[in-house]
Amino acid sequence: MNQITIKKPLRKRLMKWVILAIVVAIYVWAFWGAPHLEIKDSAKQAIKGILNGFAHPDWGYVYDPEGEDLLRSLLETLAIAVLGTFISAVLCVPFAFWGARNMSKNRAISSVGKFVLSCIRVFPELIMALIFIKAVGLGPFAGILALGFHSIGMLGKLFGESIENTEFSAREALIASGANKLQTLWFAIIPEVMPAFLSYTLYRFEISVRSATILGIVGAGGIGAPLVFALNGHSWSRVGIILYGIIIMVTIIDIISAQIRKRIV
Repeated sequence: MNQITIKKPLRKRLMKWVILAIVVAIYVWAFWGAPHLEIKDSAKQAIKGILNGFAHPDWGYVYDPEGEDLLRSLLETLAIAVLGTFISAVLCVPFAFWGARNMSKNRAISSVGKFVLSCIRVFPELIMALIFIKAVGLGPFAGILALGFHSIGMLGKLFGESIENTEFSAREALIASGANKLQTLWFAIIPEVMPAFLSYTLYRFEISVRSATILGIVGAGGIGAPLVFALNGHSWSRVGIILYGIIIMVTIIDIISAQIRKRIV
């Protein structure tokens, strides 16, 4: 017995060292043939410019009553994230019930639902924004559609998993009392999964705010467009104040969302 207990820890330690050696060997092999990395002078100047922009931000860009300013761009970004998340949170519910295994007796039906959700979320927001720009033109509407369509796949997956992990004790009681499918869904299933749905929606909203900040790069509205223009024009002070605004907005939203999710769950 003592020999067996001694051999097992020794075997585990050897396996850890073997795995570590394999990982190190893979990294060495990957970087061995890589070209020589060198920071160009333009990159150094850009880094210095961004740091200088953080130190001396363009405070005059925060609010301009006669033109485009930081507050309007951040508000547009927030509106894109809110509307995109709201659209996806509503439209993904049927897909979530479709893909939940415990909502259908036929496993093939739920498998098809999961496959559809996987196909929806495989395209990133920027690709979807480019597609919707061709359909509806430049502007925040394309960004809303891109975020909403992509989030259907993400929220549908999370909603479906929460449905599968929930034990519907009230559902069986209502079925035994003679309730139909609609009554069972409304009075037993929805109240059980609604806290998880709201929590996942808030979490997805946090991600959507970050995604909405870069949609302007391709012309889908938001703070991304002024940021790209400032970078292309080497207006580092404006880049600094825009990045400050994004950091503050995302931080405030994360704090508020975390507090709301704690109370829901």
